[in-house]
Amino acid sequence: MAANSDDFDNDITTPADNPIAPGQPVISEKVLADRELLRKAQAEGKTLGAYVKLSGPGWLQSAITLGGGSLAGSLFLGVLGGTSMLWLQIVAIILGVVMLSAISYVTLSTGRRPFEAINSEINPALGWGWLIATVMANMIFCMPQFSLCYDALDKNLSTLGGGDGLGGSAAAKWTVTAALLFAAGFIVLLNIKQGKAAKFFDRFLKALIGMVVICFFGVAILLFAKGEVNVGAVIAGMIPDFSQFLSPAGELRGLVDGLSPEGESFWRTKLMGTQRNVMIAAIATAVGINMTFLLPYSMLARGWDKPFRGLARFDLSTGMAIPFVLVTSCVVIAAAASFHNRIDDQLASTDPVVMQQSPTFKDVRNSLTARVDSTLGDAAATTSEEAKLAMVAALPEDEKRLASALVKRNAFQLSQTLAPLLGEGNAKLVFGLGVFGMGFSTIIILMLINGYAFREMFGRPDSQALFITGVLVAGMSGASWVWLWTDDATRFWLAIFASTFAAMLLPIAYVTFFLMMNSDRILGDERPTGGSRLVWNILMGLAVLGATAAAATAMYDKAIDQENPAAFPTVLTILIVYTIAVIAGFFVRRDTGSTSTTR
Repeated sequence: MAANSDDFDNDITTPADNPIAPGQPVISEKVLADRELLRKAQAEGKTLGAYVKLSGPGWLQSAITLGGGSLAGSLFLGVLGGTSMLWLQIVAIILGVVMLSAISYVTLSTGRRPFEAINSEINPALGWGWLIATVMANMIFCMPQFSLCYDALDKNLSTLGGGDGLGGSAAAKWTVTAALLFAAGFIVLLNIKQGKAAKFFDRFLKALIGMVVICFFGVAILLFAKGEVNVGAVIAGMIPDFSQFLSPAGELRGLVDGLSPEGESFWRTKLMGTQRNVMIAAIATAVGINMTFLLPYSMLARGWDKPFRGLARFDLSTGMAIPFVLVTSCVVIAAAASFHNRIDDQLASTDPVVMQQSPTFKDVRNSLTARVDSTLGDAAATTSEEAKLAMVAALPEDEKRLASALVKRNAFQLSQTLAPLLGEGNAKLVFGLGVFGMGFSTIIILMLINGYAFREMFGRPDSQALFITGVLVAGMSGASWVWLWTDDATRFWLAIFASTFAAMLLPIAYVTFFLMMNSDRILGDERPTGGSRLVWNILMGLAVLGATAAAATAMYDKAIDQENPAAFPTVLTILIVYTIAVIAGFFVRRDTGSTSTTR
């Protein structure tokens, strides 16, 4: 990807205030050297080498998007649709790269901190909502990453060579968690240093992402080599199939079509509700609300400005998109080979006693019992559990396969399933390292984002003390998983406030940057025009629609959640209060008279 020669025009040659470090020159010797490297590479037609050498913020995005959420989502896609849903990851990351590219374009074209620009030029409620949602997401979703790292050590890495694992004691959890917190904090603080420390941070993060890619890519290659995966099916799965929003995906479509009318109606309804939710979430949430905050501030921290716009797009495409597609696709392929349309012999048995010995029976029992209740109708209330179990056992095997497809699996179950193919030791090592790398890299980036966010929250973008405070707040919040995340009720409410608020704010953040990309007041002469503007708006519009659909789905899920009836009123209250704040924000927006600064 070649840099735009216009990016090098009208360069500032006199010092100006650094957006996140007032009093320090924006154009430091390091930035001038990087700019000269880009200029020389462009003149020689060898931009690739320069881009690779200078890349960085895109890898930060990769480190956070390849976390526990992506792992769980990819696993479920493979379980539900086999390899037929691989296209979702590609579409998801393309839309994510589009929005992040727009954010980088606005930031590098103006040189302004986005939080300040949104508050001054758009709406302070949007800016503060963006910031608060980012901090909440950092603090709360750091918890499951610590848990994921502990599980990788406990269930896989510490059991190599016949070990018994770390155990489930609180002392073991706190000890490991403290070590992870110290290590992650040390790595994050290297990022605020200059010279060799900052280079080590970049290289460490790239190595961590590389390890994750190698682990899961290696599993996929072995599956191909062993003939466990159909290459043609994988290629076909990369072609978008929007009919999957209306019909079951993969081999499950044939299973549903072959059932009795009553069975088809029941399972199609149950299956499609889950499948659509997973698809919408995959498309819309490859980029989280805190990722939209990280990108601009990580670029400004490096002194990047207008001449670096081409590098920013390259960095996102290679540092973020390629690792994401590789890892998530490999997880989908492995999950498809292990779980899609698979059932164990015990569950398939028509003997209730044998069926209940299945390791997955407790996970499918509610779905299969609901199927029996739908047949019994009013008689379900008076039918004994023993009789229902006999009816469940007598259900066709295809219906039991469909029930199994609705069970969420984790990486450690996948590791156990693939042990006969990889070898038990290799399976534990590969999945242990891969999962640990995903969790630990995400912890690092969540802490880093919180450091930037705390600076903005208190209006002191150059404060090292506030940066360290933000880092520690996110880290210590994540470390509290031993106490908070292991309690089901507490975890539920934490997830409600973080995930739902972030889901609601993501489309609003997208719309905000959509407006900024089309604003003459903010971008001035740098606003895209003609065909370029049309393409930007179409692609950004698709990303906004995807994020909006995810937010609506999250709201709908809470509305129909009968097990937690208090969830929807809580979420609705948050939405109403924030909507009022946004409306009021348009009336009280501070008119600072600031103008966009181009360099």
